[in-house]
Parts: sequence; structure tokens; C-alpha cells
Amino acid sequence: MELRNYETVFILTPLLNETQMQETVEKFREVLKENGADVIHEENWGLRKLAYPIQKKSTGFYHLIEFKAPTNVVDMLELAYRRDEKVVRFLTTALDKHAVAYNERRRNGEFKSQAKKEEVKG
Repeated sequence: MELRNYETVFILTPLLNETQMQETVEKFREVLKENGADVIHEENWGLRKLAYPIQKKSTGFYHLIEFKAPTNVVDMLELAYRRDEKVVRFLTTALDKHAVAYNERRRNGEFKSQAKKEEVKG
């Protein structure tokens, strides 16, 4: 079965404490691993303001997971998102080769070093 690169971002309700948030993220990580996905990278973006209120909430905990998996895994992951009342919103996208290369460069810190160089020039 062909493996594809994906990126998923989900927003958890701001009513959770740190432990509950970590347990929820771990649950989704396990859904991926149980279904044959390889987690490449994770980022916890923390508590952020939403662009518009969702379920009368104006903030949420954002989390990003980049993974490589067979195509059927996305359906299982999104079903787990829909079943969990702690998830406010989620988005999963398939990455093409350019997005994969961009994410790899971003993880290696190439863009941060460029921004620092521009600050020194300016």
C-alpha cells in the first residue's frame, strides 16, 4: 500500500488542563500508530485566539502532527476527531513534494536564520 505525507491540525477546547490536553493528543497519536502511520513531526502551538467564536469559545489549544500513512488512515483519524467532544475543529491535508520539502526546511530552521540575516542587514 502506498504511503502518503499528511499534515493535520486540530483545535482542542480551552477548558482542558495541561494533563487532559496531553492525554487527548496522545490518543490521536495512538490512533495514527495503530493504523500504520509514521509520525514525522509534532508541534504544540499552545493556546491561541480563534478567528471567530466556535461553540461560544474564542480560544483553543492548537496542535499539529505531520505523518506518513496509507490513505485509509485519514478517515480513521477524522472519525476519532468527530467522536471526541474535546475537539473544536480539525483539518487534515495531503502534502505534495513541495510542501514536504518546505516542512523539512522549516524544521531545520532555515527560515529563522534567513529572518535573522535580514534583521542584521536592516
